[in-house]
Amino acid sequence: MTGMSMAEKIKRAVITVLKYFTLLLGAFIAVLPVAVCLFSAFKSKNEYETTNVMTLPQNWLYFDNFITAWKKADMLTAFKNTFIVMVLVLFGSVMIGSMLAYVLSRFAFKGNSLIRNLFLFATMIPGVATQVTVYQIMHALGLINKLGGYIILMMGTDVIAIYIFLQFFESLPVSLDESAIIDGCTYFGVFFKILFPLLKPAIITVMILKGVGVYNEYYMANLYLQSKNLVVVSTSLYIFTGPYGNQYNYICAGVIITLLPALIIFIACQKQIYSGLTMGAVKG
Repeated sequence: MTGMSMAEKIKRAVITVLKYFTLLLGAFIAVLPVAVCLFSAFKSKNEYETTNVMTLPQNWLYFDNFITAWKKADMLTAFKNTFIVMVLVLFGSVMIGSMLAYVLSRFAFKGNSLIRNLFLFATMIPGVATQVTVYQIMHALGLINKLGGYIILMMGTDVIAIYIFLQFFESLPVSLDESAIIDGCTYFGVFFKILFPLLKPAIITVMILKGVGVYNEYYMANLYLQSKNLVVVSTSLYIFTGPYGNQYNYICAGVIITLLPALIIFIACQKQIYSGLTMGAVKG
């Protein structure tokens, strides 16, 4: 018994060491690129070219890279355009996704299961595979190089949002709808007055997932917004790249600037973010 007990203790100790080693390794892999970017942002061009990327900057008060990145990349316009896109896309995605989920969840009609399966099938198709067709449609509608066209494209039908709302709707009792209808409420009234206020956790979850995706989206922004006055955060730093080399000290400074709003929002709203993600995940 003593030998078995000692073996069990050794086994648990090994598992604990491996667990913490894995966590530390994951944290190191996640933090390393951010650290390299932070070090490079405070280095002059000559210092960046003559030192290792992991070498600490000589002067932590060297802000010339940030000033150059802000002015040359026109990041004020980029943040303004990104804010407009995010507000409209998040509003549209929440409304479209919740309304579609309401119809699919509360109304029984022919093709209901087919539509759900088609949404699921759509998620399996790589977005890049449909870009030629999507670009032709956008060009035919005259929506290339227009902020409104990009907003419509990003708004789209978010399948993930629909399924998040579907799961949440299925956890809400149908008796809520029936009671409201008996009292003379219309279907629109049931949705907006009764059910929609109860979707707060799901709405927070969808806004987090969609907001992060829109803020970081580069491929379609670079493809459909090619004018200099339509630059967004993800494409603004492209000006520091070229055939003769990339100005990584400016790029890293710009990356730090773009990280700050997301960091501030996360710190200020982390309680709501955590509660929204956990409640949205377990509902249904």
